[in-house]
Amino acid sequence: MIIDLHCHTKYSQDNHLEPEDLIRRAMELGLDGVCVTEHHSMNCSRPVSRLTLPEGLLVLRGVEVSTDSGHLLVYGVNDDSWNRWGRNNYLKLAKVVASVHELGGVCVPAHPFRGWESMGDNVFSFEGFDAIETHNGNNAQHQNEPAIQAARKLALPSIGGSDCHYADRVGRAYTEFLNPVRNMDDLVREIKAGNCRGVIP
Repeated sequence: MIIDLHCHTKYSQDNHLEPEDLIRRAMELGLDGVCVTEHHSMNCSRPVSRLTLPEGLLVLRGVEVSTDSGHLLVYGVNDDSWNRWGRNNYLKLAKVVASVHELGGVCVPAHPFRGWESMGDNVFSFEGFDAIETHNGNNAQHQNEPAIQAARKLALPSIGGSDCHYADRVGRAYTEFLNPVRNMDDLVREIKAGNCRGVIP
């Protein structure tokens, strides 16, 4: 089962991609699912939850959080109760991870070696990540390779996502799951179990 775990739409406020176009492109590519990870807030992706979805495509919602150490993908929270600080940027990484884990979610450094808004070698000094985004569709190979090596060194699961902001970038990277994923609970469980891997097709 293949799911693009890092997608943005116009509700991230940094692009003009309509959610319907994201979904249409995912169907054209034969993806099994996408996860919309708008910046800062789960509320930003709420319009996606109200769409009429095509049969056979799983559409989930996460969030990309801006921490003081770089961007963090969060899966498995239902709302913005994880954010206890009343602001969107430079949140303390350790406090965000603790808050998400208390709610049963998982935390994954996004594009950790891109060089800007990324964690870099902080991935080695912080304990608490549940996986590493090793395959990001907006990265060059020399930016993904250190993430792949970091996941191996830390013995953490690998995930992938396109980081799309335009329809033609959907599916440029994705996560392959060994078992069926029917909902967010399944997704969180499979990431925690390591039954997944990042892929660039």
